[in-house]
Amino acid sequence: MIDIYNDILFLFQRFGWTDILDIILVTSIFYLLLMLLRDTEALVLLRGVFFIIVLLVVFTSVVDLPAFSWLISTILPALAFAIPVIFAPEIRRALERVGRAGNVDFMTRTQDVNKKQLKQTLQAIISASGRLSERHHGALIVIQRGQGLGEYIQTGVPMNAEVTPELLLQIFYPNTPLHDGAVIIVDNRLVAASCVLPLSAIGVLNRSPDRTMGLRHRAALGISEVSDAIAVVVSEETGSISVSHRGKMIRRLNMERLQNTLHAFFQPAAFAEGKSLFSRLLSIFTPSDEDLLKEEGE
Repeated sequence: MIDIYNDILFLFQRFGWTDILDIILVTSIFYLLLMLLRDTEALVLLRGVFFIIVLLVVFTSVVDLPAFSWLISTILPALAFAIPVIFAPEIRRALERVGRAGNVDFMTRTQDVNKKQLKQTLQAIISASGRLSERHHGALIVIQRGQGLGEYIQTGVPMNAEVTPELLLQIFYPNTPLHDGAVIIVDNRLVAASCVLPLSAIGVLNRSPDRTMGLRHRAALGISEVSDAIAVVVSEETGSISVSHRGKMIRRLNMERLQNTLHAFFQPAAFAEGKSLFSRLLSIFTPSDEDLLKEEGE
């Protein structure tokens, strides 16, 4: 007992502020990694890889098996090359989120766009979403912000039209040529319809009790994961309206909440108040108002 006490005392005597900083940095890296992989299938895979590595290290340390130990010590370094390949989508998504945190272009672009036109565009989307919801007509409307969506616009039919409720109702009328796919709105213009969007890679929808969430919702989440766009989706089965942003979905919105949500996303007040780049970077890994709205919508 005295020996254990002496060992602990010896460790504390050698413990300095650099050791504390070292522990904080390592803990922060693991915390950010787990936050980035939260709600993804990669988290389960990472847990399996970690369990196998720990099991092999403990097994080779307890039992003297020279040949097996040599094999393991030869294979483990290969994981340093395999992990980036296995987790490529998650790594790309994390780098894109960090890159968008440092992008200030959409701040100036949002301020330059005529506020009256922006208000009319949002009102047209809100009005059309309500009428589509009443009729149970499925719809997917994507609003570009700072990050360009050119590669997805090219997959659709060029329109370059003014955004009106009537146009959106006509596009998403069942069995019409353009109703399958998404419309993309850029600078208050409906630039393309019937666009193909990437499907979400996260497992949130698979675990959702609401089984009516299909490909439209996956596409809405998918485009919000790879860009800073806002996606409004109307369910064909239930008529419920949802909004997706940054890989989160705010569900079951009524007309008032839909209006408040869209106007909040395009409100430049946060930048007028002087929100710093560090604050925006930190907000990637901390709960935001959008997350709280998501929980409220559940």
